[in-house]
Amino acid sequence: MFLFQLRNELWKLFGKKRTYIGFLMFLLAQNAILILFRFSHVPKQMTRLLEINGLSSTGYISILTLGTMMVVLIAYTMLPLYVALIGGDLVAKEAEDGTMRMILCRPISRIRLLLLKWLAGFIFAVTLVLVLGLFGLLFASFWFPWGGLFVGPPVLSFSVYDAAEGLRRYALGHLFMIPKAATIMTMGFMFSCFNMKPAAATILALSLLMISGILEQVPFFSDFQEWFISYHVNVWQSLFDPRIPWWKIGQSMSILIGYNVTFLLVGCTAFHVRDIKS
Repeated sequence: MFLFQLRNELWKLFGKKRTYIGFLMFLLAQNAILILFRFSHVPKQMTRLLEINGLSSTGYISILTLGTMMVVLIAYTMLPLYVALIGGDLVAKEAEDGTMRMILCRPISRIRLLLLKWLAGFIFAVTLVLVLGLFGLLFASFWFPWGGLFVGPPVLSFSVYDAAEGLRRYALGHLFMIPKAATIMTMGFMFSCFNMKPAAATILALSLLMISGILEQVPFFSDFQEWFISYHVNVWQSLFDPRIPWWKIGQSMSILIGYNVTFLLVGCTAFHVRDIKS
């Protein structure tokens, strides 16, 4: 019965047109970045950076390099927006439309209902991250050859890998990007459980993330950066460092699990005390 109900939640989620906005914008953004990169002076600048460090650019202006560059740009800008949009929509939209009242008339607990909706949102977040990674490589293959991976400042540390190691780092980066997408989605889901509009829940989640990111970048607060959620959700970028700091990644993953559990408990508590059926 649980799987049957989960299937219905997924059917409702992926049956809405707004669910596909993120996928569509990812595809448009990736192709726009590739076209601008292909017909701009960026490859020459990357070649110059490689040569300054005593490396040849041959084989490094590749599918993996361009795919990673697109991932970094989109993961910092567009990914939080669309997972927060879905998270803020899961509960608040049905409460706003009045369908939540009908659902709660059935013999199902509110906790079970919320867990099903959260799980559907989590599956969406995983799907969005996988689409970002797979289509990034696919579209980059139309313009650039297969080769090694080169990453550099300002976001990532300067590193060069062969094709096999580069693909491994690319896959690991996306694997550990899933907790980022899930955490932001759960934050939007928490606000969605309160008595507010779906847009308000989305804006609140994004606002908290942006405030955390701004404070993290203030030099005077560098000693407190581990207290900010933006620091932990972006730990996936450490997978591209020359030496992967697994202790740092493990610490951030455990903290993100705590964030998700906390957001889910707060949301469930707020929804449990709401009077929706009256």
